[in-house]
Amino acid sequence: MTSQSLERAPLAGRSREELAQFLAGEKAAYDELVAAGLVLDLTRGKPASAQLDLSDRLLSLPTTAVDRDGVDTRNYGGLEGIKELREMFAELLWIEPEQVVAGGNSSLVMMREVLVDLWLHGGVDSERPWSQEESVKFICPVPGYDRHFTLTDWFGIEMVTVPTDENGPDPDAVAELAGHDPSIKGIWIVPTYANPSGSIVTQEVAERLASMSTAAPDFKILWDNAYAFHHLTEEEAKSADILSLASAAGHPHRPVMFASTSKITYAGAGVAFLGGSVETVKWYTGHLGKGAIGPDKLNQLRHVQFFGSADGVRDHMRRHAEIIRPKFDSVLSVLEEQLGGLGIASWTEPTGGYFISLDVQDGTAARVIELAKGAGVALTQAGSSFPYGRDPHDRNIRLAPTFPEPAEVEKATRVVATCARLAAAEQLVG
Repeated sequence: MTSQSLERAPLAGRSREELAQFLAGEKAAYDELVAAGLVLDLTRGKPASAQLDLSDRLLSLPTTAVDRDGVDTRNYGGLEGIKELREMFAELLWIEPEQVVAGGNSSLVMMREVLVDLWLHGGVDSERPWSQEESVKFICPVPGYDRHFTLTDWFGIEMVTVPTDENGPDPDAVAELAGHDPSIKGIWIVPTYANPSGSIVTQEVAERLASMSTAAPDFKILWDNAYAFHHLTEEEAKSADILSLASAAGHPHRPVMFASTSKITYAGAGVAFLGGSVETVKWYTGHLGKGAIGPDKLNQLRHVQFFGSADGVRDHMRRHAEIIRPKFDSVLSVLEEQLGGLGIASWTEPTGGYFISLDVQDGTAARVIELAKGAGVALTQAGSSFPYGRDPHDRNIRLAPTFPEPAEVEKATRVVATCARLAAAEQLVG
């Protein structure tokens, strides 16, 4: 075997002597990285400053305080949000304006409010408040979104996992759990460009989830469209129309949809959206009204004037893609160059969203993250894409390439690849 072919040969098939040589080389490469004194961060999926700059015209808006319907947005009222913005994002989310609430800047806050209302009062289709149930559990597709798991755990809701692939969560596993256990009250789903894999729930899987029989009559699909508009290619994936599918199946109140402009305009000063049946919207605003008089309608009007139309949002997102696509390309290129053929890692190649999901050799993810930290690269904690922070295989690492500069993304990925090679070699040599 030539040195070039050996370099790409699977580690598991190498002789003990070859593995020892490989390990020595990786240790030397790692020591060089440590000596370089790098300070790099691939932890959170935040927009880069260049992305935030795209929205700076917001700082000079709105040019008037009165919306299209003559409402003075400086005043109280309008819990459901201004009509113009609801119409704009209803088109983008493929639902009707009366099914949308435009709120504050955080969809995560809306998710918490929905869970609180379900807990204290039950939903439109509930027999009783969830707090009066003997037990409440939620299905969590894995790997998945750590914010969902943190929120669920905060409530004390037990989390049960199902596997997910490029088509979404395993519908047979979901149906088996939800169909037999009345304590299972819902499921978290990021349908388009999932966190962290970038997978897209197919129409077939969505239809199965919308129509399946559940032991709990008020089973909820919390459909978090956090990345629905964040395309990386010219071919823009369309989220399944979960509200129509559920309504056609006789379960109109099952889905509650969420979205926001947090990664579209300003992360701390955007607008969040809730979608559902008309009855769900009335249920949500009815409870919201007990502690709120109205959202920041000036900020909503600012966004209306900034975008102009749904097509304005689409054009804006193309400019985002121009900034972040090269970063994703860089990560994927380095992973293939450094890890391809070794049989110790696999990774997703998303067409949208904010993350790349890297699976390293089983039993080494925590070690890879430890080594990366020693070399100056911060990664999300091992197990963060699983409930309770427990990855049963200790292999998944979420990479977030959007925030750093392109050169930093490449450097950080090379560090991660070196650490993955070193950790795998350490394990194999023993």
